[in-house]
Amino acid sequence: MDIAFLSSTMITLLKAVPTTLILFSLSVAVGGLLALVIVWMRVSGNPLLAGFAKAYIFVFRGSPLLIQMFLIFYGLGQFAIIRYSFLWPFLREPLVCAVLSLALCTAGYSAEIFRSGIRAVPAKEIEAARAIGMSGFLLVRRIIAPIAFRHALPAYSTEIVLMMKSTALASLVTVWEVTGVAQRLIHQTYRTMEVFLCAALIYLVLNFIILQAMSLLERSLSKHRRAIAPAVKA
Repeated sequence: MDIAFLSSTMITLLKAVPTTLILFSLSVAVGGLLALVIVWMRVSGNPLLAGFAKAYIFVFRGSPLLIQMFLIFYGLGQFAIIRYSFLWPFLREPLVCAVLSLALCTAGYSAEIFRSGIRAVPAKEIEAARAIGMSGFLLVRRIIAPIAFRHALPAYSTEIVLMMKSTALASLVTVWEVTGVAQRLIHQTYRTMEVFLCAALIYLVLNFIILQAMSLLERSLSKHRRAIAPAVKA
């Protein structure tokens, strides 16, 4: 085993980790906000809004992320209205296109996850809140959102891990994150196994950190359940 080569490869790949983290954090943040809008449309009761939300979810869940990324990166420039708009200086950047495609895709999956969390909110909780005069945004903030997020968190944590792994596709639109740098090293050294092993180790560590953070968040949101359990047992 060539320890010197593995060490130099790991150092080179670690320099690309900030780009991977930028891709991941921006796509999850933008995708999460967009998912909330899609969920609101989905449960609004308005047929037009609900129909648009259903179509959006169908398109972005039903088509491959790689094709979506290629359509955004290579396709948007085909339209003159885009090329001559104020958006073009941003949309011609590979990083922006990669973040946009990742965010749009995860929004479709996250919207369904959040909707399932909302459906899991017990009706009696909502009725009790309304009985004491709670309604509108206050009802959502104090009752529906916390319970729905707690139910959705396990599935959403899986989606977040998948998004970390999906950042590897950004290398195909010339964003030099961990996988892109690994491919460039392979072209230079022809040592596929060692380079991809180092890249896989980096993704494993990043996903382990994400899972631990999500586990801590889930535990913090379920403190009341752990506090009630001993009393029930007694």
